[in-house]
Parts: sequence; C-alpha cells; structure tokens
Amino acid sequence: MGALFEFEKEKLIIGVIYHDRSLLDKAMEILVSEFGEIDGCSEEFSFSGEFSAYYDEELGGEGLRRIYSFKSLVDPDRQADIKTRTNEIEAEFSVDGKRKINLDPGFINHGRLLLATTKETGFRIPLKNGIYTELTLYWARGGWQRLPWTYRDYQSERVQRFITEVRKNYLAERRKNIIKQ
Repeated sequence: MGALFEFEKEKLIIGVIYHDRSLLDKAMEILVSEFGEIDGCSEEFSFSGEFSAYYDEELGGEGLRRIYSFKSLVDPDRQADIKTRTNEIEAEFSVDGKRKINLDPGFINHGRLLLATTKETGFRIPLKNGIYTELTLYWARGGWQRLPWTYRDYQSERVQRFITEVRKNYLAERRKNIIKQ
C-alpha cells in the first residue's frame, strides 16, 4: 500500500478575458485580496483577433487577454474552491446574466498545467461541486507539449513563453522550500 502525503504546493495562475480595462482593475483588486501578490503578468493581447470572437458579444466588445501568476504557492486540492470563487467574482460583474469578465484559474508545477472548468467532457476529471480539471499542457523534451484539446491560446508561443517563465519561478520557489526542509 502506498503512503499518503500532502500534495506539493503549485503555482496559481488566472487567465482573464475582458473588454473593459477598468473592470479588469476592479477584478484584480479582489483576486489579489483573495490569493495574494501577483508576481507575473503576460502582455495584453487580443483574444478575439488572434484566437476567437466567442466572448465578444457577452463581454460587450473585443475580448482582451492577460494571464497572471500569484506569488504564493497553493495546495492543488484547492482548485475547485478557487474556480468556484472566480465564478462568483464573474457573477458579481455580470450584467443581465452576461459575464463582463472571464476568469480561468489553473495550476502549474514542474511537469504540467491544469485548468479548472465547469464544462464536462470526456477528457475532464471531476473535482467537486460541478468543477472539473483538465491537463492542458505537459512539460517534456524541454518544452510544453499540447494535447488534442489544448486551447489555441495555450498552444501559442506568446502564452507558452509566459507560462515557461511562471514555471521557472515555481521551480526556484520549490528549490527554496526544499532547502528549508
């Protein structure tokens, strides 16, 4: 029988799609108060122009994208709770049932990126309370490897460059924690 142990903490990221930058600022204030200091932010880019206009009508205009990483490492068993909280924040900013901001939390460790979702499909793993997780990318052969269902933006060089930096920060923090023990 295998021994039970606590999960190693991982790097929390939150991908944000928005149209209104002032709304982004308000949402980020809440996220920082909930999850702590931000230690990384991707460049802003047009999600609509580069990947899909899927969110434009709901957001009220061109969907812009940023991904943030948080300094404090988080226990990965919190993924469902964090997704539930980001859904609540989305609801706070919704107008007439339409989201004005989309918040997608994920976890990065040395070998993978997981994203949380409420959408069920065959390759997603149920966590709890209607929240699922999926392996979006995995690290092998010195880089991120995609899967058939990996979102197009996470396949892009731009996003992979950013999450590679997040992974490097995670590995440095992980080394510090191992040395302390």
